[in-house]
Amino acid sequence: ADNYVTFPVLAQGVLRMLGDIYQVEVTDSDLDRLKTALLTMPAHPDAADGLAVLRDNGFRLVTLSNSPPNPDGPTALQNSGLAGFFEHQLSVDARSVFKPSPAVYRYTCETLEVAPADCMMVAAHVWDTIGAQNVGFSGALITRRVNAPLPVDGLPQPNIVASDLRGLAEQLIGAPAGH
Repeated sequence: ADNYVTFPVLAQGVLRMLGDIYQVEVTDSDLDRLKTALLTMPAHPDAADGLAVLRDNGFRLVTLSNSPPNPDGPTALQNSGLAGFFEHQLSVDARSVFKPSPAVYRYTCETLEVAPADCMMVAAHVWDTIGAQNVGFSGALITRRVNAPLPVDGLPQPNIVASDLRGLAEQLIGAPAGH
């Protein structure tokens, strides 16, 4: 919509909006705790193993986060302990738009100096895979038992659906992870 704010600011606005809807007071302390929580979310238990298998089998790993760089300290990815797996840590903040905007996927390709057809967006949110597939990436949806593909005619469907990163690694490599 050409009205960009950073993800933490957007999240805080959504919390305020929900407070208004449900007539619950949202304090500055609540907003600060939300921002801290966004920066300190732990990784899913399968993430490190799955990323290690992918990396060890020759896959280039790059992140494209909705979170902006954190000038005040470590990023959410650094706090998760997963930053070392990634060749590049990119943010939608570089283009001032959120996924699924085509601009962020094109930015990724420009940064990596690769064609979209050489990329796969791995995400736990359908809008990420839809946006990436619309510019020529393939898509892998990680469902984690709470997500599913969005079965709408005219929308691209993920090329791969897996319950977690270990399962994705198994599908991409063609053998059970760790074998």
